[in-house]
Amino acid sequence: MTGEEWRFCKKCLIRELDESALFASIKEYLDSIDKDFKVSDEEYERRLKICLSCERLVRGTCTVCGCYVEMRAAGKDKHCPAAKEKW
Repeated sequence: MTGEEWRFCKKCLIRELDESALFASIKEYLDSIDKDFKVSDEEYERRLKICLSCERLVRGTCTVCGCYVEMRAAGKDKHCPAAKEKW
């Protein structure tokens, strides 16, 4: 899906988020990524491990760019916004 077809984040407040619905939306997005554009499961887990050790991770969100790291880490064309050499 392109950015025009998929709009994950709409204007909202954290207090309005249903965490189970948010998790389901993230999972749906991850499942919808074409395998040609998605990193391997091993690379995905490696990236998430790096994110987990980063001080800029807050409740699944990267405070550098505002993305949900579980979504960003899945894309072959994505990189760590804090330091490209990380992943």
